[in-house]
Amino acid sequence: MSTRSAETHEPTILSESEYRDRLRELPPSAKLVAKVLEGDAPLSQGQLAEESLLPDRTVRYALNRLEESGIVDSRYSFKDARKQVYYLRT
Repeated sequence: MSTRSAETHEPTILSESEYRDRLRELPPSAKLVAKVLEGDAPLSQGQLAEESLLPDRTVRYALNRLEESGIVDSRYSFKDARKQVYYLRT
């Protein structure tokens, strides 16, 4: 599933209702990670683990589920190109 539209090659932005519908089907850990990103994004995986108080492995799982659902996207960090940061597509 591509997260970019064919014409513009830009990430598509989710409407509020589409965001909520997709999020409703996800596990609680993914909902918590999304909630943390609502308040303070973009964040790295480590920052998300620290803010959510979830183990790194659980955050990884939650991010994978959020990316598969098209709720979260990532890019390389401007501060440290070795890390990726995550943000909501709303």
